[in-house]
Amino acid sequence: MPNYVVITPVRDEGEHLPHTIESMASQTIRPAMWVVVNDGSSDNTGAVADAAAAKYSWIRVVHRPDRGFRKAGGGVIEAFYDGYKMTENIHWNFLVKLDGDLSFKPSYFRSCVQRFERDPSLGLGGGTICNDAGGVWVVEARADPPFHVRGATKIYRRACWEAIGGLLRAPGWDTLDEFKANMLGWKTYSFSELKLLHHRIAGEADGAWKNWFKNGRANYISGYHPVFMMLKCMQRMFTKPYGVAGLGLMSGFASGYLNDLPQIEDRALIGYVRRQQMNRLLFRENLWDRLAPEAATEDGKPVCS
Repeated sequence: MPNYVVITPVRDEGEHLPHTIESMASQTIRPAMWVVVNDGSSDNTGAVADAAAAKYSWIRVVHRPDRGFRKAGGGVIEAFYDGYKMTENIHWNFLVKLDGDLSFKPSYFRSCVQRFERDPSLGLGGGTICNDAGGVWVVEARADPPFHVRGATKIYRRACWEAIGGLLRAPGWDTLDEFKANMLGWKTYSFSELKLLHHRIAGEADGAWKNWFKNGRANYISGYHPVFMMLKCMQRMFTKPYGVAGLGLMSGFASGYLNDLPQIEDRALIGYVRRQQMNRLLFRENLWDRLAPEAATEDGKPVCS
């Protein structure tokens, strides 16, 4: 099987990280290296990671000093790149950004790699993030577009990673990577049949308002078209948390203009993003119309992670 490396930025995940360690240790194909980056945790996250590294030779731990606050969006990528440095001398075919509060079955990474092998044009993929609702796994974000792969489990084919030039070190990184990959001719999509359990609901650490404000700011930095953004905010007004999502998005987006914040420097990418958004509004061919392939099967049976 091709080699893969995993990087996991964590901050105050001492309660949940053991689930991820157990899942990684049980994989039928283990990574060439798994780097856990302790991003200034104030709990026992660092000790949990160090204990795992002492037990498994393929785990490395990087400890970062506490910056004193959660740096939404950009902080996780700063931590990611500190871990990425550890992989410089490792041969890998796939690079994984994985959160430290997930559980998944032993066949997860084997099944993911097989999906990439079946589709040579697939540059970025990953499983479907779920929450536990009374013993039933339900999809965490049902409204995600078909080309989106959740930031909690991103798997990059090496050629695609090199083509997009890595990740933006700011809010919006987990959407711009997909837009740029598609702009360059790669496919990006999630694997609906490969599920991971998220032990902490997305955005829970920041609170609903801060989370939606952060997303709106990220949309501004990414160069979203104002008309598209206005309609998106109106639509979000009628989804949970009612009112908070739409107002938070709009406030975060508008704050970028009010504070004259810089957007990404890649003007070609901004142009591509805005064309895709306007094409969607005008019912022309666009990324939202590109559905992911049917669920892959092995021996005629659905693949389960």
